[in-house]
Amino acid sequence: MKKAISLLMVMTMALGLLTGCGSKKAETVNVGYLVHITGDSALWGMAEKNGAQLAADEINKAGGILGKPLNLQFYDGRGNSADSVNAVKKAIEQDKVSVMLGSNLSGPTIAAGPICAENKVPQVASFATNLRVTSDDNNKTLPYSFRLCFTDPYQGKIISNYAIEKLNLKKAAILYDVTSDYSSGICEYIEKGYSELGGTILTKLAFRSGDVDFRPQLSEIKAQNPEVLILPNLYKENSLIAKQAYDLGMNIPMIAGDSYSPAMFEICPELKEYYTVQHFSWDDPALTEIKTKYSAAFKEENPELNAAMGYDMVYFIADCITKANATDGETIRKAIETAEKVKLTHATITIDPETHNPLNKEAVILLLENQKANFVERFSPSK
Repeated sequence: MKKAISLLMVMTMALGLLTGCGSKKAETVNVGYLVHITGDSALWGMAEKNGAQLAADEINKAGGILGKPLNLQFYDGRGNSADSVNAVKKAIEQDKVSVMLGSNLSGPTIAAGPICAENKVPQVASFATNLRVTSDDNNKTLPYSFRLCFTDPYQGKIISNYAIEKLNLKKAAILYDVTSDYSSGICEYIEKGYSELGGTILTKLAFRSGDVDFRPQLSEIKAQNPEVLILPNLYKENSLIAKQAYDLGMNIPMIAGDSYSPAMFEICPELKEYYTVQHFSWDDPALTEIKTKYSAAFKEENPELNAAMGYDMVYFIADCITKANATDGETIRKAIETAEKVKLTHATITIDPETHNPLNKEAVILLLENQKANFVERFSPSK
């Protein structure tokens, strides 16, 4: 009899512990963040992670979300689709997150999308600009996928419009990464924009991710005598391309997408007449406070711009969850879809419910030279 009573007490205590654990988990707002903190994109990933953590700490210090602590968990996608899918599966199936933030790369974000949709967990990308992040091959909007950045079509339009309308560079050459969704996506819309504006793409040559010698392609491009070299690639490749182009005597302007990093000057200190399209700039007075806080916290004088996006991503989702007054994925999804005039440090965001992309977001043009990223202007394409 005593043994039976003892066994009953043990079982009751165990059940109580399990219930207690479940209650504790329910008392937090569980948000996942897909970042790439190893691999070629680690520089951006770490900045985004740190910025997001800074925001989460501030939110929790102020009382959390809906009176509950924000439990922000990071998952390393390692810069590729396979690891990103596994990371998101773990976040949703094991850690029970209600929403996934990230990532800043299009390929891994696209790959993780079906996992989020299957589990009715909304996904909000940071810098993933490919059109397929928020729409399928038939251009149908994906119900659980959103983003805070502009898209590749929009970015390609900005590049072509700026080159022709502002810089009067009508004869262009393109060198792009044929293995990258990001690079190929922007490239398509640059070509379209040049055609619509009366410009000419003299040649379009490709390389593969991991290549480090671009001299054969650059020699062929040089022979075409373009007025501008357009580079819709990541910063490491673009830095090497620029350096090798200068070595070949190609002293022409270059224009790139949103892949700027201060590390470019370490690879190619002589960068000049190099324009890059960005989502925002540290020279914007609105970002002074976050830059100061980030630099103090992480001892970085010139942080990556991803730091500000990571910070704003967390505040954006906190605003949506607060307005939803709920922590389940479906209710949060509806709040994201109807998000309107959410004031963040880098922009005021309204999500287009038809496309799940931000409405009318201005781009920033930076000019890289003298080992500095110089703010030129805010720019919206006219056509």
